[in-house]
Amino acid sequence: MAMTLSRRALLPLLLAPLAAPTLARAASPLRVVASFSILADMTATIGGDAISIATLVPVDGDAHVWQPRPADLKTLHAADMLVENGLGLEGWIGRMAQAAEFRGARVTASRAVKPRTMTEDGRRITDPHAWQDPRNGVLYTQAIADGLVRAAPAQAEAIRARASAYAAEIAATDSWIAEQFAPIPPAKRRIITSHDAFGYYAARYGITMQGVQGISTEGEPSARDIAKLIAQIKATGIRAVFVENMTDPRIATTVAREAGAVVGGQVFSDALSPPDGPAGTYLKMLRHNTTLFVGAMKG
Repeated sequence: MAMTLSRRALLPLLLAPLAAPTLARAASPLRVVASFSILADMTATIGGDAISIATLVPVDGDAHVWQPRPADLKTLHAADMLVENGLGLEGWIGRMAQAAEFRGARVTASRAVKPRTMTEDGRRITDPHAWQDPRNGVLYTQAIADGLVRAAPAQAEAIRARASAYAAEIAATDSWIAEQFAPIPPAKRRIITSHDAFGYYAARYGITMQGVQGISTEGEPSARDIAKLIAQIKATGIRAVFVENMTDPRIATTVAREAGAVVGGQVFSDALSPPDGPAGTYLKMLRHNTTLFVGAMKG
C-alpha cells in the first residue's frame, strides 16, 4: 500500500532547500576591501570574524602612485564594502570603483578628521596622512565600525565591542608616545623624512618635521629644494634623515651624506611592513617610528 505523508511531516521537507542557502548566506563573512595596508589592519581588528579582508595597495606599497591590476578589479567587483582613507590620498580609487562596477558600500575612514593643509609649490593642499595622529586613529575606528555595523547589523554588538577595545589601545599608544617625547626640549624635536607624511604626528607631539619630497611621492624635489634642505639640516644640527619603507631611498641618502647627517633607519608612514616586520600593525608602526625618532633626537 502506498504511503502518504501528512502535511505537517511534508512541510519541513519542502522548506529545507530554501532554508539551507539562507543560513549559508547569513553565516558568510562580509567581503571588505581596504585601499591600503594600514586601513586593512584597522578594519580587520574591528571586524574580526564578521568580515573577510582584502587589500589593494600591499604592505610596503605606495598608495600615492599605485596602479590597479585586473585581479584587483575582480576583487573589488565582488566586495560588499570598500574602506578608503579619503582626503585625496587615493586619487585613483573613484576611477577604479567605476571600472570594477563596484556596487557595495563605501566607507571613508577620515570622515570626522579636521584636515591639515600645507603650501606646496605655491598651492594650498590637503595633507591626507591623518592616521599619523593617534587621536585621528580613534576617529578612523569609529567611522569603520559605523560602516561595518550598517552592513552587518546582526554583528553590531561584537563589532562595537572590538572597536571600543581598539580605540582604548590607540589612546594608550598616544599617551605612551607623548611620554617618550616629554623629556626632549622643543628645540631638539626636529626630524627629516623622505617625504612629508608625518605632519599630523609632528603637530600632535610638538615636532618640527620636514620631508625631502612633498606630500605626495609622485614628484621629485628640485636641486634648489635639496640644497635648501641640506643647508637647513646643517644650520639646525639635525642628526638623522629617515627613509620610509615605500619610497626610493637614494635622494634622502644623498641629502644625509651632503649635510653630514646619518640615515637614521627605516620608518613607516603610508604602508605597514610584512606581519613579521617591525611595523606589522598600525600600533606597532606608531611605536616603532617613535622609538627611532626619539633615539635620533637624544643623539
